[in-house]
Amino acid sequence: MKLKELESCLQQVDVFEEPKLLLEQYPTSPHIAACMLYTIHNTFDDLEGKLVADLGCGCGVLSIGAAMLDAGLCVGFDIDGDALQIFSRNTEEFEIANIDLVQCDLCSVDADVYAQKFDTVIMNPPFGTKHNQGIDMKFLRAALTMANKSVYSLHKTSTRQHIQKKANEWGVKMEVIAELRYDLPASYKFHKKKSVDIEVDFLQFSKT
Repeated sequence: MKLKELESCLQQVDVFEEPKLLLEQYPTSPHIAACMLYTIHNTFDDLEGKLVADLGCGCGVLSIGAAMLDAGLCVGFDIDGDALQIFSRNTEEFEIANIDLVQCDLCSVDADVYAQKFDTVIMNPPFGTKHNQGIDMKFLRAALTMANKSVYSLHKTSTRQHIQKKANEWGVKMEVIAELRYDLPASYKFHKKKSVDIEVDFLQFSKT
């Protein structure tokens, strides 16, 4: 599947009907999702036939894209039942069978239950702004516990040094695959601008 074809398919994925501010629910754009998945698939061969976890999966754009690129099985984890309902509807519309959903709070779930159960973990975690400071690192910690090989994640570029320090502490190798402009559309009432560009790193974490 070509990159443009994948992006075109992902544009048909339904997103949050009423995003929840406390959960920092912002959809991953079809363009960013397609670029991430295409790179994971073509450059690193970490999707095809692999067992993939999608943490904070929301409405499922990353899982659905991974399934289209022939992942063996994708399991989406999210705390929000409303988002998972949309995700479930999306999988039905795309007629995708190799996806499972788990509703749980990743910050309090015992990640050891899933320790090294997944080949690859993909995620666009909450950035840890507003009321959720540090949640991005909790997601990353869970992801690294659950993956037996690689984690691919989006994080604000401004947190790169902090994340690199943590990766060193945890004994994992971190690589910046790309620097992206994350176009955040106005989703909430307090947003004054129609959209804001945030500098975001697309990171790969490898277990050494």
